[in-house]
Parts: sequence; C-alpha cells; structure tokens
Amino acid sequence: MMKKITPLVALNIVASISAIAIAMKIILAPLVGELLYKEEYKDLVFQCDYSMREHMIAKNRFLIEPSKKTDDLLRAAELGLISCHDYDVLRKRLGVFGISDAKLAEFGLEAIEKNSKDVKKIVEIHEFRY
Repeated sequence: MMKKITPLVALNIVASISAIAIAMKIILAPLVGELLYKEEYKDLVFQCDYSMREHMIAKNRFLIEPSKKTDDLLRAAELGLISCHDYDVLRKRLGVFGISDAKLAEFGLEAIEKNSKDVKKIVEIHEFRY
C-alpha cells in the first residue's frame, strides 16, 4: 500500500522544484546564452559600429557635396545598417536569457578592441610612409 503524501511534503517538493527552476533561470540560462551567442553578438557589435560610422561619413559627404555619386554611397551605407537590426534583435534575445546590460557592454568592448587591433594592423600595412 502506498503512503499518502502529506501537505508539508508536497509543499517541500514544490519549493525544491521552484528553487531549482529559479537557479536555472538565474545561473544556467545566462551561461547557455553566452555560450550560444557571444561570438555572433561580438561580430554584430563590430559590424554595426562600422556601418554606423560609414553611414555618418556618407551622410556628411552627401550634405557637403550633394551629387548622384554621394547619394549612391549614402544609399549603400544605409543598406549596411541592416547589421544594426540584427544586432538589436540578438541583444534582446540575450536579455531574455538573463544576460545583463553590463555583460553585453563587456562583450561589445571585447569585440571593438579585438577588431580595432586588426584594423590598426591593416592600416599600418597599407599606410603610406612619408
């Protein structure tokens, strides 16, 4: 014959399951999100930053010297801003995983720092020496 579960035992079971679920949400979910999406996020941060810079340059060039050529450059730069949409979508997804804004900012700084070093190397290689 099976023993009846008392209300106190049932509440302890519910409390234990709740504690495990909360721990998973607070600890495990951000780790999983970071493992799955950190590198993609870092790539999109750099792409969006670069696209925004290119767009600003193209827009200023168009404002200073309006022409078909500068208009075409501005439109091309606007297409590059699609990476910013992808970045924003992924940032929101990572927020659902419970990754803090501070942690996302850290990832962004890592991406810009890493890619800036790469860009500096490229500039040094191709830069004219006087």
